Amino acid sequence: MSDEPEAPEPPSAKSEVTESKAEDVVMIHSPMSDGQGYHVLRLREGNVELGAIRNMREGAPVHGDVVKLSQRKEHERFYDVEVLVKSPRPPEAPRSGPAQVATDAYRANWDAIFGAGRGDGGGETLN
Repeated sequence: MSDEPEAPEPPSAKSEVTESKAEDVVMIHSPMSDGQGYHVLRLREGNVELGAIRNMREGAPVHGDVVKLSQRKEHERFYDVEVLVKSPRPPEAPRSGPAQVATDAYRANWDAIFGAGRGDGGGETLN
């Protein structure tokens, strides 16, 4: 048994599903730079999503859905998706504006410097 995980193998089973039924389709785009998975485009419920697929490994966290892929007849890179286990977290809603990067340590330091409980002047404000 080696320390290096195996590179994932693309699914090989041919699907008998017709185009009209398949609402969840993946196109394998390219191998990932670490060689441990593939970049994919997923058409699900009328939305195109960027993503990645990797083999499941014992003890490793699972990010996203656990799926089974079945190859389509149209092209060797198109697969029908069967979701075996839905992601426990719902996808985040789109946001606008800058990223929120305040951590607990940042907030604690902010309160220590600028907070109301500094104890230096009895609650008086500047100016």
